[in-house]
Amino acid sequence: MFTRYLTTILLRDLRALRREVEAYPDDASLWKTIPSIPNSAGTLVLHLSGNLRHYIGAELGHTGYVRDRDAEFATRGASRADLLRAIDAAKRDVSEALPRLTDEQLAADFPSPVAHHRFSTADFLIHLATHLTYHLGQIDYHRRGVVGDAKSVGAVPPAQLDSARPA
Repeated sequence: MFTRYLTTILLRDLRALRREVEAYPDDASLWKTIPSIPNSAGTLVLHLSGNLRHYIGAELGHTGYVRDRDAEFATRGASRADLLRAIDAAKRDVSEALPRLTDEQLAADFPSPVAHHRFSTADFLIHLATHLTYHLGQIDYHRRGVVGDAKSVGAVPPAQLDSARPA
């Protein structure tokens, strides 16, 4: 049950990430930076996709994905289409890996240490979900500032939760 709910949250936020990328007027605006904010939206998209593909896809789903974290932060100017493909790959990895996890795997330590620490897999998966949402909010503010448009893309609607039903 846990993985069903977590998968729903991650896929909802990855769909919102896609909407954010699509809401930028052109490829160049995805790579603009704002004073005192070091990361562009493009950088954060590559980081989020690489993060999920590594920890969920490779570590839990055994996809064979090899992360290049340095490139996530060094790449500049990738096209919107490239960023959307990265998001779609992360969605695929989440959709395929999480539903296969057993309660025993969730209770066990995550397969590898992260930042020199060990965590239960379930605990670390919750961290990954909040990490995605944190950066999704940063991208939303970045887009609004770069584009000069306060319009929302409806980033995290509760109506997309599995248990949502009309009141």
